Amino acid sequence: MVSIVIPNYNGSSLLKKCLVRIEKLYASSNFVYEIIVVDNGSVDDDYSWISRFSYATFVKLDKNYGFSRAVNEGIYLSKMKYVLLLNNDTIICKNFLENLVYAIEKDKKIFSVSSKMVQYHNPNLIDDAGDEYNILGWTLKVGDGENISKYKKERKVFSTCAGAGLYRKSVFKKIGYFDENFFAYMEDVDISYRAKIYGYYNVYCPTAKVYHYGSATSGSRYNEFKVRLAAQNNILVPYKNMTSIQLILNSPFLILGFLVKYIFFRKKGFGEYYLTGIKDGFAKMPDVKKVKYQKSHNKNYINIQLELYKNTIKFILSKLG
Repeated sequence: MVSIVIPNYNGSSLLKKCLVRIEKLYASSNFVYEIIVVDNGSVDDDYSWISRFSYATFVKLDKNYGFSRAVNEGIYLSKMKYVLLLNNDTIICKNFLENLVYAIEKDKKIFSVSSKMVQYHNPNLIDDAGDEYNILGWTLKVGDGENISKYKKERKVFSTCAGAGLYRKSVFKKIGYFDENFFAYMEDVDISYRAKIYGYYNVYCPTAKVYHYGSATSGSRYNEFKVRLAAQNNILVPYKNMTSIQLILNSPFLILGFLVKYIFFRKKGFGEYYLTGIKDGFAKMPDVKKVKYQKSHNKNYINIQLELYKNTIKFILSKLG
């Protein structure tokens, strides 16, 4: 039923806890699953111990190709109907897989399901309850830092966090796989956006709970690597997925969004890296394959545009109190 794809980079101890928890919950159950660990050239361990997990396959890449390449390798090898992308710094809760599958099977037009991610070190606080994307080019983690008692209802979301999200494997063949130009960050927004263009949608499942350490690989919430990559992908997501008309229409809002973020990161001491990332995004445009415009998708483009407006208004109102 589910192929669990876990990308790993120098996360031996966290990965072991993650796998032990999965085995504890499902090894003796009737739930059909497989585990595919894709390692991005780690040097912290030889990972020979993974062979103890009977349901696990270990794939070793020769170097760190990034998140998108790693999960794509796992998806290619997967044999099940659904693919769960799971970070190595997560601990799943009881009935996690069952609840995700139940949610995605409600409608064949559901591409992905976002789980209720909870902060591991602050278990009363939410880490992510589905992601939103707005006309300013910002991705927002819904519920981040809010009480765990909130967000109890299933709902549509713009995108699923790939740190613990379930995907319908058959859709990848129609819309393409994760874009490997996105080394890390916003690759999940990009593929969710692409799915929406093709008429699919993404949902949040409140009963699929998982604890998340957070920033276990990148090291911190803000750092040079993360800020630069995120800025680059801030450019690439709209460039790839918006039509020419949309880019013209939305460019004033996107420019405003980039400016506000630059000011924010400059105050944090990362302004230089944010600007470098913006330049990287423009330089990388020739390498990125835009979503091919199809007239049959016009309705979907309109709905997405309206959602971008809606998400922006919601964000502004939330800041105004």
